Amino acid sequence: MINKEVSEQKAIIEAKNHDITDSIKYAKNIQEALLPPLQNLHKELNNAFVLYQPKDIVSGDFYWFAKRNRKRFIASVDCTGHGVPGAFMSIIGNTLLNEIVTEKNITQPAEILDELHAGVKTSLKQSESENERRDGMDIALCSLNEEGTILEYAGANRPLWIFRKNKQGEEAFEMIKANKFPIGGMELQENEKRKFTNHAIPVEKGDMIYVFSDGYADQFGGPKGKKFMVGNMQKLACEIYMKPVKEQEKILIQAFLDWKGELEQIDDVLVIGFRI
Repeated sequence: MINKEVSEQKAIIEAKNHDITDSIKYAKNIQEALLPPLQNLHKELNNAFVLYQPKDIVSGDFYWFAKRNRKRFIASVDCTGHGVPGAFMSIIGNTLLNEIVTEKNITQPAEILDELHAGVKTSLKQSESENERRDGMDIALCSLNEEGTILEYAGANRPLWIFRKNKQGEEAFEMIKANKFPIGGMELQENEKRKFTNHAIPVEKGDMIYVFSDGYADQFGGPKGKKFMVGNMQKLACEIYMKPVKEQEKILIQAFLDWKGELEQIDDVLVIGFRI
């Protein structure tokens, strides 16, 4: 009798899990439909790759691309959480970014992030109270002018990397640091309005640009089960940045899988690279 009840309960749980999984898989289709088509990105940035690997079926990381006023915009965004909660946040972020650039016609990266911060706080009804929801997102956002000579960047906790060869033919690496606060959540001090810093960086043909979430570097693995770490990711990028972008993507994926081994993927992974 007990065995029969256990079997029945198990069957009910398995059926519910199947229904939930099917629903999340359908949600994945909706989330992917909201993301900018990769062919649009490759059309405007024909030397680019997007390594996008959700931890679960749906993702709290998302990539964003737009073109406005002769500028091309690309962003790597890491929302609070992963799975379903992260996916909800990604829809809010994607919608707000589209409104800010295409409807409000705001095209300076720092001003876009200022508006995004205000929009997230409004959307989630975040106030000055102690009990406010702290959900938000980290982002690296950059724009490239039509001539491909000036890269503008603003970041919330996520940097921008530039690899190039200098005039002497030597390897050169530049990291543009982000503001150390996220999009959304409580202000740093009462009544303080968060302001992001805009960076305008001269770039040249051949320079390689990377923006990314923290999922790649934070993955546990290797012989001692430790994090991959940002330093190893930077070293790997330095070794491969001169290679064709599609080859870079394959190397990054394989290095991640080799490091992870049999361990579980702990977070969503997003790495975007493009050559000027």
